[in-house]
Amino acid sequence: MTRAPRPAKRPQTRTLFGDTRVDDYGWLRERDEPEVQAHLAAENAYAEQWFANHTGPLRERLFAEMRGRIDERDHSVPVREGEWMYWARTEEGDEYSRHCRVRVPPGQDFDLDPGEHVPGEQIFLDENELAADHEFYDLTSFAISPNQRRCAWLDDTEGDEVFTLHLLDLDTGERLADVIEGCGSSLAWADDETLFYTVLDESLRPHQAWRHRVGSDPSDDVLVLAEPDARFYLSLWRMRSHAFVAFSLDSRVTSEMWLIPTDQPTAPPRCVVPREQDVEYALEHVGSRMFMLTNRGARNFRVQVAELITGDRIGEWQDFLGPRDDIAIEDLDAFEHHLIVWERCDGLQQIRVMALDGSPDQTHCIEFPDPTYAIWSSSNPNLQTTNLRFGYSSLTTPMSIYDYDLHTRERTLRKRQTVVGGHDPSEYGSERVWAIAPDGQRVPISLVWHGPRPTEPRPLLLNGYGAYGMIFDPAFSLSRLSLLRRGMVWAIAHVRGGAELGRPWYDHGKLEHKPNTFSDFIACAEHLIAEQWTAPDRLAYSGDSAGGLLIGAVLNARPDLVRVAIVDVPFVDALESMLDETLPLSLIEREEWGDPTTAAGYAWLRSYSPYDNVRPQAYPDLLAVVGLNDTRVGYWEAAKWIAKLRDHDTRGSEMVLWIDMNVGHAGPSGRFEYLRELAVEFAFLIERLGLPEMAG
Repeated sequence: MTRAPRPAKRPQTRTLFGDTRVDDYGWLRERDEPEVQAHLAAENAYAEQWFANHTGPLRERLFAEMRGRIDERDHSVPVREGEWMYWARTEEGDEYSRHCRVRVPPGQDFDLDPGEHVPGEQIFLDENELAADHEFYDLTSFAISPNQRRCAWLDDTEGDEVFTLHLLDLDTGERLADVIEGCGSSLAWADDETLFYTVLDESLRPHQAWRHRVGSDPSDDVLVLAEPDARFYLSLWRMRSHAFVAFSLDSRVTSEMWLIPTDQPTAPPRCVVPREQDVEYALEHVGSRMFMLTNRGARNFRVQVAELITGDRIGEWQDFLGPRDDIAIEDLDAFEHHLIVWERCDGLQQIRVMALDGSPDQTHCIEFPDPTYAIWSSSNPNLQTTNLRFGYSSLTTPMSIYDYDLHTRERTLRKRQTVVGGHDPSEYGSERVWAIAPDGQRVPISLVWHGPRPTEPRPLLLNGYGAYGMIFDPAFSLSRLSLLRRGMVWAIAHVRGGAELGRPWYDHGKLEHKPNTFSDFIACAEHLIAEQWTAPDRLAYSGDSAGGLLIGAVLNARPDLVRVAIVDVPFVDALESMLDETLPLSLIEREEWGDPTTAAGYAWLRSYSPYDNVRPQAYPDLLAVVGLNDTRVGYWEAAKWIAKLRDHDTRGSEMVLWIDMNVGHAGPSGRFEYLRELAVEFAFLIERLGLPEMAG
């Protein structure tokens, strides 16, 4: 078999704060250079040969197996907007959704049967047609005008997250001449034919909001709001009350919001609360009141309320739901008669329903049956509704959509994800256990398996992320069944850096506290080994993006604990990337990782940046998957890292780099195409851990 590619070493030296670093492979970021292209082609050729020799037809078998569980004729739950009901559906063979609507008079019920075509339905956007001439297609968002006559949408055909705005006349089905390129991912309509959108700067940061009048030349569009501070991203949306377009300026730790009345689209935006470093807030509006979710004086956030005096002028803020040490507030949904508070206690989510008329007997929490689960707000556009639509899933229960009556407390299952071939949750077990970190903190682990609870070490895949306060909730996965039914246990390490246990859990896994993320993950691996869930020769790791940084740092620290690792778009050249201010995320993320132009920030990143800390030792087998068009984590990070690992590994481990030449950070865009990438990863795991090729 051909040896793994060995790129030439061209040392680049940099000295900062008395520390000299030598980068042998920095030249690999010159994407358009012929030698770089040749090296990437060689890596892909090596990967193809490796899989052909080691896994044979297993990849195709896995792809067919995972695709075979998907109900190809599927649809979402219809959502009412005025006299129209909107939904998305797919037909057999569709990679993408068809967006549909039908006129249904108010008060009439409307539901769909699987595969049903509704008389009079209008397919106003068919993503399959829009994607036909592209290797990659992502319709990131669309917005229907208040009069239901226009549809605006944003799409990306490269995977680089640079979006183009399009407009459609819903009455005629004709695409309008209004096309605007270089947009961010936000759209919002005013009450008339005015549309607000965001624009990207050279580093692909949404930094400006513009106003467009349908039918006018985009060169006549008006700049509404601009953000010069490179730490802040600009987003915008139409509030559920339809009274305002909201503009939010957010860094990693600070936020500021501005409002424009939807019936006065040419009015200047008005700031609600001026920004204050390390203070975050978000707004919900209903009637004469504005609700604010904020961490001002409340580490786990509080809910405040203020009266609208005139227009968008706001009175004094007062507590509506004060701060609590044991409960973190994550989000709000305000309706005419109820405030919905999305909370988390001891790592588990809950929904608190609060009556806005002050009725104490109406305030309650919605309960859920599984030991670990995930919930989320589904489509709830109607301010006057007395039903909350939410999603529910667990490690054993497929994705489900419920309507919950806020008065009677009855829940109605509107849709559950179909598993073609059948799925019996009782055949699977799930559990939450706790590891003890070196500093005594209890770290939760969520587990799922097929069959009886394991009584001896089994192959186990341990996943982690631990950054940005993002929460890795335990949800169902159709594709994961291919691993579970081959005897693998699947687990999530809910490490610090996420916010599973509230905001302090996040704060203690960032900046100078970042090493807690890695020691938490190692503690989880050690616990699972000690409790006989698995063994070092049967353990695998997985992490994506910032989760790839986690895995890279853990492999440098304790490679002896694990047999194999898989990383997607791994952020492994963290120090160099944070020094490069031309990259899209570097400046904003210094509030997450540290500022390497300061001695303290440099020392933090230097201590754990995976690429900088590779050293001679026995590393496990490794597969890295990247996208050539990734603007968040450059393909070169993994390319450099794999090359350096091959130089220093003393075990002779298999290290494979898989580069998709047509995608970005999110990977393949189609609902089936992404399974081909998963099939590559699963085949690597199955072969390396000696799992059966056929599912049980």
